[in-house]
This record gives sequence, structure tokens and C-alpha cells, in this order.
Amino acid sequence: MFKSIITDYGFPWLINRSLYSVKLKLMRTVPGSEKLFEKKVNVKRVDIYNFNVAAIDNFVNSLTYEQKTEIITIADKAIEGKITGFSTIELNYGNPINWHYNPLTKKKVTSNKKWYQIPDFDPERGDIKAIWEASRFTHFFYLNRAFLITKKKKYYQAFSLQLANWLDENPYSYGPNYKCGQEATLRVIAALISYSVFSKFGMVDEKDGNNLKKLVEGSYKKVLSNFFYAKNCIKNNHTLTEITGLIIGSWCAEDYKSLKKAYDLLDKEIDYQFSKDGGYIQNSVNYQRFALQIIQCVIKLGEATKLDISEKSKSLVLKSARQLYQIQNTDGDVPNRGANDGALIFPITACSYRDFRPVINTINTLIDNRRVYNKGLYDEELLWFSNINNINEIPKVEMNRESIGYPKAGLYTLRYDEDSFLMVVLKDNKTRPTHMDQLHIDLWHRGKNILCDAGSYSYADSEGKKLSLTAAHNTVKFDNKEQMTKKGAFLTLDWSRAKNIKSSSGQFKGTMISKNGYKHTRNIEKTDVGYSIVDEVFGDGEFCEFYFHTPFEVKIISTGFELYDESQLLCSITTDGDIVVKKAYRSLYYLRRDEINCVIVRGGIFEKKCSKKFNIDLNY
Repeated sequence: MFKSIITDYGFPWLINRSLYSVKLKLMRTVPGSEKLFEKKVNVKRVDIYNFNVAAIDNFVNSLTYEQKTEIITIADKAIEGKITGFSTIELNYGNPINWHYNPLTKKKVTSNKKWYQIPDFDPERGDIKAIWEASRFTHFFYLNRAFLITKKKKYYQAFSLQLANWLDENPYSYGPNYKCGQEATLRVIAALISYSVFSKFGMVDEKDGNNLKKLVEGSYKKVLSNFFYAKNCIKNNHTLTEITGLIIGSWCAEDYKSLKKAYDLLDKEIDYQFSKDGGYIQNSVNYQRFALQIIQCVIKLGEATKLDISEKSKSLVLKSARQLYQIQNTDGDVPNRGANDGALIFPITACSYRDFRPVINTINTLIDNRRVYNKGLYDEELLWFSNINNINEIPKVEMNRESIGYPKAGLYTLRYDEDSFLMVVLKDNKTRPTHMDQLHIDLWHRGKNILCDAGSYSYADSEGKKLSLTAAHNTVKFDNKEQMTKKGAFLTLDWSRAKNIKSSSGQFKGTMISKNGYKHTRNIEKTDVGYSIVDEVFGDGEFCEFYFHTPFEVKIISTGFELYDESQLLCSITTDGDIVVKKAYRSLYYLRRDEINCVIVRGGIFEKKCSKKFNIDLNY
């Protein structure tokens, strides 16, 4: 294991991770040593946001009765402590809110211990993210929007009371809500935005301002004291978020030297985390959106800071948004690739959680001054992060979705039209992967995700860990071996590599090399009616299993199997060999899972080689 860590993560990462472990041990054994890592903070102002509330107000009030009712209902429940968590499930924290409570396990974490004395994983307590969810204050956005619709003061009062109560119940730096600098930053962003909206209507008072200063102070101190870990060990969306926390904290403290340094850090991190073709380091569409939303938030902050990310950073970010556009279905959904924690940090449109059009449209307009889609619900997000008065005046860029390859990102598409395409994953891993999804295929037809990715479910649950493994993806499992080696929830060793990749508008071919003793070559060609897939697996073993996950009905026939949607044939897949259908799970939303079908086609190994052909005929 030690050798694999050095090979994959590098010696500097190991040193930094070890230093962080020493720091944690020191703080746990020597009371008071925490102060060695802290800096004094003096927050002087909190008016960092200035929104065009009139434009947002007009837009929200133009929504349908049903859409406005949904916003109001979510806001009213949030007043009672019933928070919409992970964008989809209702979590009851009580009234007043119990900020240290997991509604799923009904367990409470002690609030009189320092954050570093509380374990990251506790089977009895359950997923700590369920505790953090209320303290992200994401529900404040619903309070804002419900207020704009109704103009009822109760939404401001809920904001004011919950902010004050949180501060009373979460003194710095005690309890689980100070464990993560990213959580602290997201909490501050939501509170600052909410404060700005209510202040436009003259509803905030001196107490609210003082409470907000106290919140910023504690969160800024948290990020400053622990940024070493985010910068040198995590290096993903957490790092981007915490740098945003540094930008906000330094501006609020009027520390211009630190403010400029934070922007320089952000440019370097964007350059590291986004590949030249727009790919994102975490190999996850959810975290790619998360990163893009954080960056659009930083662009908005530039109105107050008078600073901006570099043109190079903007180019990488724009490419990333357009990459999501290319792998998108017409309803805004995208393949459920990689880790998915349900995060939608800015729920400020009437679009669904799985609709990626808001962030794609906003990033394109902020950077390129052109919209991607015709007018729609997703425009509300753009109004929050710009000062645009009239969205009708924004010109539209003409972009067609096409068969395209992103070698750095490890994504390739073969398209027939807007509603029918196949995406395949193959990346030459040089940064930390999370899911065993090499040569996974996602098939979309008639706007339906026919062959799908299984998702994540939970990082702290055994079922969630299974969904990151090879058998949860539409690829090949060789002789009970994994593509890579999984240790715990987040550590992946023996990174797989890729070679001999060729892609065009009608074909993809590439090879995945597993350090666990085999290699897999997949050749995909477009045909007149669908796709032809030829798999070749090389290694010393006894059998191969080819997986196809689908939410639709499966019928085994003499020539292979067929997929149906309510008796309507979607596609037929021709192959040979033993075919079995088993129940499996897919998680499109964190902590929610649905039963789906998994078709397994088994093949034997002959002279260290297994070959299999699949013809996918789409029913038009």
C-alpha cells in the first residue's frame, strides 16, 4: 500500500498528509495547541454582495402558480426545521433547529467537543453530511425567494432567528459544523446573500449585521487555520470553495494583501483542476457543476473586490461549461458520472436538481457575454450572479451537440442527434480517481438514459461504496478483480491507465490497463441503426462479466436481450454467452436509491483472452 501511495499520489502528498495527521494528534493531546494554527481576524464589513433584486423579483413573480407554490412550501417547511437536504429529501431537524442532529439515524453529536475530537466516520451516528446539511443554510435561498413572491416578513424573521440561534449553538470551534472549511464557507455565502436581499427591503437591523460579522469571523478563522490541508492534500472543489472563503474573509477584514493573494491562489488552482479541454479533476459531473457555481460566485464577488480571475482561468472554465453542454440531454440532464453528493449549492431556479442548464448558461453569459439556450427557467441563476436587467437583450451563441472527444477529461461521445448518443469513459489517470468506471458506456435514446451509471448513494454507507466499484458500471469485470484498489471512502490506489485511444465522429477505440493484472480494449462504432461494440480482455484468469445497468424492463431472447419502456421497445442488444438479469441499485440523488436491472453477460477466458461482441440496435 505504501508503494502504491508514493506511485499514485506522490511523495509531497504523503508528507503533507502526514504533517496534517501530526497536527490533529497534537491538538487532541495538547489542549490549547489549536491556537498555534490560528490567526486573529477583525471583520469590519459584510456588505460584499449587491444584487439586482428588482430583476430577480420580476423573474420569480413571473413563474407559474405551481412553481411559486413549491418555493413557498419549501421555505415554510424550512421555518419549521424541515430542510430539503441533498436537493431532494426532507430532513426534520426540529424547531428550533437542532444543528448537531442526524435526522436519518436520529443521533445527535455532542456540541461541547472541539471539531477535531469528532470522528469523520461513525456507524452509529451515520453520514456526517446529514448533520452538515442544515448548517449549509442552503434553505436561506428559499426564504429569499419566498419573500420576493409573498413579501411576508416571516421569511426574514426566520433568517434572522436561525442565524442568531446557530451562533448561540455553535461557538467557535466546537462541534461537527466546524470540521470542514468548505462547509463554513458555503454557510457564509448563503448568509451573506440572504442578508443582502433582505437589506434591500430595509428589513435587517444592527443585530443581524453583528451576527453576520461573527459568522464570517468564525468561518474565516476556520478556513485560515486549516487551509494547509485543503491546498496540499485535498486539491479539489473543497480547495476552490475555501479560497472563496479567503476572498470573502479578507475583503470583510479589509486585508487587501491577503485578498490579492487569494485571487492568485485561485488562478493557480483553476489551472491545476481544469484540463485544457474543460475536464474537471474529480471526474464527476456533480462536482464539475459545483466548481463552476463556486467560480460564478467569485465572478460576482468581483463587483466588490474590484479583482477578477485571469483570462486563462476564464477560458478553462468556459470550456468546462461547454463540455457539459456537449454531454447533455435535451432536458438538461447529463450522465451520472462519478461521485455525486447531491450538492446544488445555489438552488435559485425552478429547474430540477439534475438540470445542468442553469450553470452552463450562466458561465457562458458571464464569460462570453452570450447565452446558450433560448429563454427559460434557468435564467434566474444568471440574474443572481450578474447585473443584467433585461435577459431578452443577451445574444445567443449557436452551438450544436456533436460526436466529440475530450482526451484529458477522458470523455468521448458518439451522437446521432440531440436525443440519442453514447458516451464512453476512458482516462489516463494522473490525478486521483474515485469510481471504477473506465470504459463505462452511457446510452441515451429518445431522451431516456437507457444504459446508466449507478451513482453514489452515500460516502459513509457500505452500499454507497459498492456503487463506486467496477460491477456498478457498464464495463467489464475480469475474474473478480477491480480496475483499481479501493481503501476506505476516498482513497483509491493502483490507478488504471489508458493507451491507444482513437476517436472520430463514428468510432471510439481505447485500452484500459489495470495494475491488478489485466487490460481491456473496447472498440465502438456507429452503425446505421445504433452501435457495434467489440470487447477484448487480456489477462490470466477464468472468466469475464460484461455489465449493462438499465432502469428499464429487460427481456432475454435467443439472440441477446431487449429493453422496454412500458411495453415499448427501446433497443435490442445482440450477443452470445450466458445472460442473467439481477436486481441492482441506482442513486441519482444522494441518500436515495432506486431499484434497477443489471444484465450480466458472461464469457470464458481462452489463452488469456476473452472476446465479446454486442450490437445495439436502437428502435426509432
